[in-house]
Amino acid sequence: MSQCDTCSNYVYDEEYDDYMCMVDIDEDEMARSFTDSHYSCAYYSYDNEYDVVKHQM
Repeated sequence: MSQCDTCSNYVYDEEYDDYMCMVDIDEDEMARSFTDSHYSCAYYSYDNEYDVVKHQM
């Protein structure tokens, strides 16, 4: 499982029939994310729907 799988910016795009990152990152940063094993995405946001429910209670 990659870090993207749990990110809230990683959403399903019906047009491409695949999951895509909705953050507009440049080619250099994208290449670094694939090649550097210690890369940490600056736009990562944990997709935890239970946090939303906690605020509603």
